[in-house]
Amino acid sequence: MNTELKEKFGLFTAIALVVGIVIGSGVFFKAEKVLNATGGDLPLGILAWIIGGLIMIACAYTFAVMATRYQYVNGIVDYAEAAMGSTYGYYVGWFMALIYYPTLTSVLAWVSARYTCVLFGFDITGGACMTISCFFLIASFALNTLSPVISGKFQVATTIIKLIPLFLMAIIGTIFGLKSGMTTYNFTTVVTPVDTSQGLFTAVVATAFAYEGWIVATSINAELKDAKKNLPIALVCGTFIIMAVYILYYVGLAGTVTNEVMMAGGEAGAKLAFENLFTSVGGTLIFVFVIISCLGTLNGLMLGCTRGIYSVASRKQGPAPEILGQVDPVTNMPVNSSVVGLLLCGFWLVFFFGANLADPKWFGFFNFDSSELPIVSIYGLYIPIFVMLMKKEKDLSPFKRFFMPALALLGCVFMIIAACFSHGWSVPAYLIVFALFMLVGGFFRRKRETA
Repeated sequence: MNTELKEKFGLFTAIALVVGIVIGSGVFFKAEKVLNATGGDLPLGILAWIIGGLIMIACAYTFAVMATRYQYVNGIVDYAEAAMGSTYGYYVGWFMALIYYPTLTSVLAWVSARYTCVLFGFDITGGACMTISCFFLIASFALNTLSPVISGKFQVATTIIKLIPLFLMAIIGTIFGLKSGMTTYNFTTVVTPVDTSQGLFTAVVATAFAYEGWIVATSINAELKDAKKNLPIALVCGTFIIMAVYILYYVGLAGTVTNEVMMAGGEAGAKLAFENLFTSVGGTLIFVFVIISCLGTLNGLMLGCTRGIYSVASRKQGPAPEILGQVDPVTNMPVNSSVVGLLLCGFWLVFFFGANLADPKWFGFFNFDSSELPIVSIYGLYIPIFVMLMKKEKDLSPFKRFFMPALALLGCVFMIIAACFSHGWSVPAYLIVFALFMLVGGFFRRKRETA
């Protein structure tokens, strides 16, 4: 079988991937948590969205600078390898393949199912929701594996669809709220006073889930036409669009329902907000668009998940690289890698249910939130990459070599500190699991070196 991926995506598809992978679930899913973390203090919540967005933009810009210099198979892995060497690149690729991609993909399948259950009135924590989650995972896997071109078109279509409810809420919700006084009320009323620093840290970590995913777009740089030019444009443009849309949506939402309702209702509160603006029928139709947008995000993350272990195997590393590094000559997809990615998604979906939804929870000390902590850990992995960029790339301008990487570094450190405040003892529990996965990766690396 062939082991090379062909260039098949254009600039618009790349921007759609950046925007489509990120927008679609987190801004809906985490709006409730941001409000609860800040006690319903809307200006503090907006500040959290701004901080999270600026961290994303700084990191994306720094990777965009690196994208003009490196172009191989899987963006983040190549950048790690170019900056820190093959060993570091291997462990970053291993983390992305076994933890990062499948945890986020499994959570997105559950989020999509959760909104579907809200639409049809099913229990969002029961068996129906988990069954729908599994169906969405398998369907997304099949679409990405059997027809990546159709998957790309689906990504573009869902990106356009998902912007409809966001823009409608941002524009009409804000106008409605200013006329009715709801926006003023929500901006000036704090539901439950909280410690400002604690609330801000917790809220910023929550926004990290909503903002995460843009790095997945770097996984297609070998499949992107004129990648050195188009990938930086896609990263920078896409991340700016995302932050603007999120903040405008958040303000629009404040014009339709009270913070108390959103804090208590979550997804049901968001559905009520749309119904208040567009009547029951119109609100339900737009809520369907929200579900489609979540599925678009799932599709984009599955794109990275199916290529996760391939990025390791293509370097002749990890378990069975001869098998997992194969590319199907008909679909031009790493099918064996895709199957492993699906199995990992299933594993992490079971973990997410047992650690966060089951009553009582299944894993004792190891019950941690797999929707946030893997994201924070990747910010930690960015730090040495940014440091080495400042050290090695001497021909860059001071702005590109020092200023923006330094901002990205500060953002990464802020995110790590915020996670410690927000998640407490869940952080060491997660780090133990993280270390175990890295030890397994080290075993396979040593086995290949001694073979």
